[in-house]
Amino acid sequence: MNYVFISPNYPTINYKYCQALAARGITVLGVGDTPYDALDERLKRALTEYYFVGDLNNFSSQVAALTYFQWKYGQIDYLESNNEWWLNTDAQLRAQFNIQGSLMPSDMEGIKAKSAMKEFFARAGAKTIRHILYKDRNDEQALRDFVAKVGYPIFAKPNIGVGAGDSHSIKNEQELQGFLEKTLPEPYIVEEYIDGVIVSFDGVCDGDSNVVFATSDHFPTPIADIVNKRLDYCYYDIPFGLEMDDIDAKEFFETGKRVVKSFGIRKRMFHIEFFVLGSDRPGLGKKGDFVALECNMRAPGGYTPDLMNFGNSLSMYDVYADVIAYNENRQKPGSRPYYAIASHRKNCFQYKYSWGDIYGKYNDRICDSGSYPTGIKEVMGDEYIFAKFENLEDALEFDKMFREHA
Repeated sequence: MNYVFISPNYPTINYKYCQALAARGITVLGVGDTPYDALDERLKRALTEYYFVGDLNNFSSQVAALTYFQWKYGQIDYLESNNEWWLNTDAQLRAQFNIQGSLMPSDMEGIKAKSAMKEFFARAGAKTIRHILYKDRNDEQALRDFVAKVGYPIFAKPNIGVGAGDSHSIKNEQELQGFLEKTLPEPYIVEEYIDGVIVSFDGVCDGDSNVVFATSDHFPTPIADIVNKRLDYCYYDIPFGLEMDDIDAKEFFETGKRVVKSFGIRKRMFHIEFFVLGSDRPGLGKKGDFVALECNMRAPGGYTPDLMNFGNSLSMYDVYADVIAYNENRQKPGSRPYYAIASHRKNCFQYKYSWGDIYGKYNDRICDSGSYPTGIKEVMGDEYIFAKFENLEDALEFDKMFREHA
């Protein structure tokens, strides 16, 4: 079996996917924009061969790489990047080289356009946020009618886009007027503002869109606030089976499975976001209800897969490789699940406690720590620390100490 991994060098943890795939006898072929000599040695050992391209945005360079691999190794069976940025390119390459088994260009609208996602959520019985599409001043009256219906604040973001850097929280007429005067590069989706927190349904599905592994990540502070207000932050993984303080875990699990089935994705990792309402919202739901936000049909960002591993006491990379190789999850759960928390610091802040203080108190709870590379730190923060605990209260106390400002 031949598997082409696009950008296996970024983020750094991608080498773990390659290791897991290679351990199952799969020929793993890499295409990336980092010279071979600069690759992580663990990645080099996992790859059968690597093709360097100067710019991954140059489609013809990737075509040349796959043409070479197909000539040398035969038909390519799978091609993935597990990266939101390259999903469209991945699909185009699959179509050009007849690589079946995953997303094609015709699937992109449903998984990339936030407005189109809502139909799939609705089919699965998940509540969705009321919205309208806006492109330019020709849509002004429709937008004002929408505001009259749902009230301020409203939230605007690119209908197709990655991250939260181009999002706008609009709280009054003055801010709406400012938004209307902008020249937008693409249509925006404008939604009613939700008072709540984001909880994600994460995992892996098989070739029949059946979830073979799932866990849940909880984000107390919206990522848009993290980016726009330049905050440090934390989030945490809660495996299904542990008590969740913000959501009905059983109902959430069943809804998440139906959503994955509705989208019809195959042999993929997924990161599907929901809002948990912090207060009653007439016309939408009651406090504690969850409402579908958007889907990301790839692994969660940053080093979150590692956090999920610490929480669930297993390897997500092995689960994914099992699905690719055998169309099933052959991994047995570890000793026990944990509340695994990721806390972040930014270099622009001064913190009360040193790293030595943190390790001195929590050394036996800390799983990993370090600095994010450029490209991730702009969103996640400069430094991270992962730790796991038997209860959520202890995890949050750890985060409080780590992020307390001087």
